[in-house]
Amino acid sequence: MAANRSANADRRARIEEMRRAEQSRERRNRLITVGVSAVVVLGLVGFGSFVLLKKSDEQDKKDAAAKAPIAAEKTWDPAKLGRNHVQTPVKYDMKPPVGGDHNPVWMNCDGDVYDKAIPDVNAVHSLEHGAVWVTYNKKAPKADVEKLAAKVGKTKYSLMSPVDGQTGAIMLSAWGKQVTVDGADDPRVDAFFTKYVQGPQTPEPGAACTGGLDASGAGGAGMGQ
Repeated sequence: MAANRSANADRRARIEEMRRAEQSRERRNRLITVGVSAVVVLGLVGFGSFVLLKKSDEQDKKDAAAKAPIAAEKTWDPAKLGRNHVQTPVKYDMKPPVGGDHNPVWMNCDGDVYDKAIPDVNAVHSLEHGAVWVTYNKKAPKADVEKLAAKVGKTKYSLMSPVDGQTGAIMLSAWGKQVTVDGADDPRVDAFFTKYVQGPQTPEPGAACTGGLDASGAGGAGMGQ
């Protein structure tokens, strides 16, 4: 009997020891899980903060660029630029024109690059919708023309075409705004795009840049806006 009691006591002791060991493992696993979760959460919070700060910094730079003056930029009083839709030819005071009465159909300006001259009266309508118009004459280096064409091609609310009669080799125009630049790498190119693509000068922000006149001379549904 004494031997049986001793054996039972030993068995209960081993069971209790196993139970304590299991409880210890569970506590350790919980602590590890909590620790890993905390590290993951802190990592996500840190990454999220980094992304937000980066976006905020980028937006601050864009805002600063949009407010900074552009060297040698010319400005016309928007109140003196007509905005009537006309079917007749229009004589503009500047070349390329930066505003004034224009055709009811806009020139497609969804990153459209034209290798031939386009009608001023349609391009001006594009400017009214907030587009930037890049123009060049025969003096513009081919490499600059190609680089600017690539930029326009990936920028909504922009268009590009040759204008032989303009004074500068490369010029950028928006509604009431214009600048002559030294080349495709001139920092004023990016500044002008940042400031005036759908910029504050736009008389009709958000208006379409598709569905108008295309390179073939065919017009879409772009009428009366």
